[in-house]
Amino acid sequence: MYRSQHVFEKSKKMADAIRVLAMDAVQQAKSGHPGMPMGMADVATVLASSFLKFNPNDPTWADRDRFILSAGHGSMLLYALSYLTGYSGMTIESIRKFRQLGSHTDGHPELNPNVGIEMTTGPLGQGFATSVGFALGERIQNARISNTIIDHYTYVMAGDGCLMEGISQEALSLAGHLKLGKLIVLFDDNSITIDGKTDLSTSDDVRKRFEASNWHVQKIDGHNHQEIFEAITAAKDNRDQPSLICFKTSIAFGSPNKANTSSAHGAPLGEEEIALTRQNLGWTHGPFDIPDDILSSWRKTWVHNEKAYTKWQKAFNHCDDDVQNSIKGKIPVNWKTELFELINAFTKETPTIATRQASGKVLEILTAEIEELIGGSADLSGSNNTKTSSSQDIAATDYSGNYINYGIREHAMAALMNGLSLHGGFIPYAGTFLVFADYARPAMRLSALMKQQIIYVMTHDSIGLGEDGPTHQPIEHLASLRSMPNMQVFRPGDAVETAECWMTALETTDKPSVIALSRQSTPNHRHNFVFGENLSKHGGYVLRAEPNGIHCDLCIIATGTEVDLALQVQKRLESDCVHARVISMPCVERFLEQPQKYQEKTLGDRYKKPIFVIEAASTFGWERLATSSKHIFGIDSFGASAPAPALYEHFGLTVDAIVPKIKSLL
Repeated sequence: MYRSQHVFEKSKKMADAIRVLAMDAVQQAKSGHPGMPMGMADVATVLASSFLKFNPNDPTWADRDRFILSAGHGSMLLYALSYLTGYSGMTIESIRKFRQLGSHTDGHPELNPNVGIEMTTGPLGQGFATSVGFALGERIQNARISNTIIDHYTYVMAGDGCLMEGISQEALSLAGHLKLGKLIVLFDDNSITIDGKTDLSTSDDVRKRFEASNWHVQKIDGHNHQEIFEAITAAKDNRDQPSLICFKTSIAFGSPNKANTSSAHGAPLGEEEIALTRQNLGWTHGPFDIPDDILSSWRKTWVHNEKAYTKWQKAFNHCDDDVQNSIKGKIPVNWKTELFELINAFTKETPTIATRQASGKVLEILTAEIEELIGGSADLSGSNNTKTSSSQDIAATDYSGNYINYGIREHAMAALMNGLSLHGGFIPYAGTFLVFADYARPAMRLSALMKQQIIYVMTHDSIGLGEDGPTHQPIEHLASLRSMPNMQVFRPGDAVETAECWMTALETTDKPSVIALSRQSTPNHRHNFVFGENLSKHGGYVLRAEPNGIHCDLCIIATGTEVDLALQVQKRLESDCVHARVISMPCVERFLEQPQKYQEKTLGDRYKKPIFVIEAASTFGWERLATSSKHIFGIDSFGASAPAPALYEHFGLTVDAIVPKIKSLL
C-alpha cells in the first residue's frame, strides 16, 4: 500500500513536534530520557495518525486499541502523544511540569487511562509481557461476545532492554503459542544501552528468537514513514501470528552530536545541542511552542475513528445487560449465596483438610458463578487446586474458556494477569508455590502499584510442605509480601477462613491479594454459622476467648496452620491456670487498617498483658503487634528436608516447646 509523499511530509513535521517536546521537557526538568522519544517519534506518528483506534473524548472506550510504552523511560513520547492528540487532561502545562511532584507526567508513566496511559511502566520488559495479557483479554472477550463489540489491536513499543529481560522470553513464547495475531510489537532497534552499544553485552539475533516462537517478523527503517506504514499494515493483515517489527532507529534522531550515542539515553541534551537540533530539524519555534497547523493536524488524527466509534456505541447500547456488565467486569449480584452455603457446610462437617483443598472447593463454586474469573497456574494446577470442573482451557483454537495453562513461567503469568485486569472485564487468579513468589515479584509489585484486583493463589506456604526441603519452603516470603504497599496477604487457618479470604479478595477491587495456603491438613475451628458474617475481612478476630469472667493473662496471635497449634497451647496453659486468648489473624494488613477501638477490643490492653505470636515463617514484622521479640515464635533460618511433624519439632513449634517458654516470660 502506498500513501502520497505529501502525507508523509506532513507527518514528518508532526513527528518533529514529539521530538522537540521531549527534548524541551527533559531539559526543563534537568533529568529524563530524550533519546528514545526522539528516535521513535516517526513510528509513533504513523501509528497514531493512520492506525491507532482511539477517542480522546472517551479515553476508556472498551474497543479502543491499546498502546503500551514498555520502554517507560521514554515517557515523554507518551505524554507528547497524549497532548498532541487532544486528551483534555494532558495540557501543555502538564508537559512543562514533567517529573515534578503532583504532576501526572511522571518520570516513568503511571497508569492513567484518562490521558491514554494504559499501564505503569519503567521496569524493562514489564510492558512487553503485560501486553500479552491485554491481547489475550481482547481475544477472550471477542470469542465470548462478537467481532462487532470487541475487535481491537494491542500495540507495544519496546526497546533493546525490554527484550534482554528474561520475562520477554517467557511472554513471547506464550504469545506465539497462543497465536495472538492482534498483538504488534514495535521494537526500537537502536542498538544502544546506558553503558554503550548493545554488542557490549549481547549478540542475539532477535528476529530468529521471535521466529522460533511462531512470530511474524519484519525489519525496516524506523525513520521512513512509507516503510513504517507498510510494515504495520502487513502486521495487521497477518492475524495468525503475533508480530514483531524491528525498526532500525537512531536514538536522539535529529541531534547533530548526540544521535546514536549512549549519552542521549538518560540525560538532557543541553541548551546548545537543543539549539543545534532545532536548526537541524528546521524547527523555528521556541520551547513548548507547537505551531497551529501542526497541532491541528495532530488533533485530527482520531477523526478516522469517529464513524467506527459511533457505530460501536449504537451496537453496544443494543447489547443486553449481561454483555454490558461482562465488558465492564461487573460480577453477578448474588455470587456470595452459594459460598455462604459452603461455609455453613464447613462449620457442620468440620473437615480436616489442607487449606489449598478448601480453596479448591471454594473455586468450584466461584468459577461456576462468576464468568469474569480467569484462572490458571504455572504448571501446578493439581497442587494449587486452581482448576475446577467449570474450568475450560483457553487455547489458540478456542479463546472462549476461563483457564490459562501458563507453563513454568511465573513472572510472565503475573504480568499477563496484570494485562487481563487492565484490559477490563476480568478478575484474574492463578497459582504457584509461595516460595516462587520471588519469580513473579516484579509484576506483583506493579499489580499493587496499579491497584489491580488480581488474586495470587500461593500454596505450600511453610515448612509444613515437608520433604521437598528448604528450596521449596517459604520463610521470608510472608514478611516480604506483607511489606509491599497496597498488597493484602491472606493466610487462612482453616476451611471457613479460606472461604472468607476468597470472599474478601473478591470484594476488594483496588488492590491485589495473595492467598497463602497449606499443603498439610488442618482442622476446622469455627462451628457456628451466621449468614452474611465474614470475620476474616477484619484481618484478625478473637477465635477462642479466655473463660468467661476470668482475667486474661496473655494473647496469642497465630496464622494459617499454626492457629491449631495456638489453640493447643491455649488448652495446655489453661490446665496450668494460665488464661490465654487466641486471635486468628489471616490478614495482618487488614487488621492494622481497622479502627483503633476494634484493635483494642480484639487484643485487649496490650500494655497490661503480653501478646505472643506463632507463625512458621520469618519473625520480621511481627514486632508491630508482639510485646517483645522474645514473644514471637517463628523461624529465622532456612528450613530442612524432613516430614512436617519432625520439622515443627526441630524448629520448636510444638506445644511442649512453646508452653514452657511462655510461662517463663510471664
